[in-house]
Amino acid sequence: MHHPWRELRERGDGVVLHSTKFPDARIAATNGTNAIWLDDGLLQVERRCAVQHEQAHIDLGHTSCADPKEEAAARRMTAQKLIHWDALVDAFRWAHTAEECADELWVVLSVLEDRLRFLHPHEKALLKLIGAARHG
Repeated sequence: MHHPWRELRERGDGVVLHSTKFPDARIAATNGTNAIWLDDGLLQVERRCAVQHEQAHIDLGHTSCADPKEEAAARRMTAQKLIHWDALVDAFRWAHTAEECADELWVVLSVLEDRLRFLHPHEKALLKLIGAARHG
């Protein structure tokens, strides 16, 4: 399992994590270079996903409000780092709902949805076969 906090600690580029209360609907933000802010009202699983997402923006060189293309790239990177293929297959074999699968993978539902959206066609076909066998 990927550990976003370990990645943050081992980055070596001086990125600092701050806790704050956003006055709007944001849950996290980054300046794109050396700081990440997380809303202090987040659940642990939400913090895990948000910290990884903001690191993705930094890794991708996004230094301002991300346009839709940049946001999609950050979401894809986040989902791929947090949900390894083997773990996804294992969870998919027994989970009855998407929420149950997300809980098992220790991600929020939107990250699971992103992981599924960005699958290679062969991966999608394999998951479809697993689902058919499970419900067969």
